[in-house]
Amino acid sequence: MGPFDRNDRLRWQAASLLAAAPVAAFAATDPAQEASIASAMASGRHHVEQLHQRVLAGRSATATLEAWCAEHGLAGKARVRAVRVQGVQRDAPDDVRRALQVDASTPLRYRRVQLACGPRVLSEADNWYVPALLTPAMNGLLDGSDEPFGRVVAPLGFKRQTLHDQTYWPARGDGAGATVLEIRALLRDSAQRPFSYVIESYLQGALPH
Repeated sequence: MGPFDRNDRLRWQAASLLAAAPVAAFAATDPAQEASIASAMASGRHHVEQLHQRVLAGRSATATLEAWCAEHGLAGKARVRAVRVQGVQRDAPDDVRRALQVDASTPLRYRRVQLACGPRVLSEADNWYVPALLTPAMNGLLDGSDEPFGRVVAPLGFKRQTLHDQTYWPARGDGAGATVLEIRALLRDSAQRPFSYVIESYLQGALPH
């Protein structure tokens, strides 16, 4: 067989494989499996939108997630705990300082946590806050414990102001740690002073399944 004949034969084999691929894929299609996948996708989108609206309407992300965890049976005991991520320190970006109405000389503290209910991690949060607007007891708890921020500062009578919110479905990323909802919010105390800027990433682990 000459070089021309061999090349022709290789081209013919490649073309045959490409032509057969769609047929094989079509033959392997299972209508019941397709319906199951479509149903799961619709259910996931519905839960993402539910979670989105609940967080936006809630006064505290911690309280909202505890109620969500209880309603959907995500853990035996529906109590949200903050798991601090150690060894991470991030300076506040300029837009964070502007939102908090502080200049570069004002000390800020940073806290990164995962909010978990039972074995599930429901969300991750980056939080920059003004320690001078918190009580010494609050600062002590935040520095030395895993208590959720919202629970610690609840006596301030704070309200959330949503700055940005975005849902992702399909989720952004892989596995239970993929993001389904991101929210940027400002917390204001009862005197309307901004004291905390938080970036919250709600994870696929928060969805019932």
